[in-house]
Amino acid sequence: MTPSDTAATRSWMRWTGYGLTALVGLFMTMDVAMKLAQLPIVLETTVQLGWPTTTVVSLGLVLLISTALYVIPSTSILGAILLTAYLGGAVATHARIGSPLFSHTLFGVYVGIALWGALYLRNDRLRSLIPISR
Repeated sequence: MTPSDTAATRSWMRWTGYGLTALVGLFMTMDVAMKLAQLPIVLETTVQLGWPTTTVVSLGLVLLISTALYVIPSTSILGAILLTAYLGGAVATHARIGSPLFSHTLFGVYVGIALWGALYLRNDRLRSLIPISR
């Protein structure tokens, strides 16, 4: 690989990572907005999942802080760790009530893969810490 190929690859990876980060960030922000607005569908779903409706705003605030930390480059790894914990709770909640595996229970895993994949693509230090080689 020539040095220009490496720079081109690095640039492509970084921009792809920022694009994925934007998608994850927008998805999480939409979830935050729905929770903080206490939309009826959110309250109904919360009860169906076995949680009291009084937890919706606090979960929305936790998600807001975690998402903000994730999209800020200097705190993105901390944000990714916090979002992973949040998504793990979602997976556990769906597993506990017997939700469909691939569409509901594992959805948090899919989002987690996207958020860590985006971070991996845009963060040179993370790629050096967890190298993937051929």
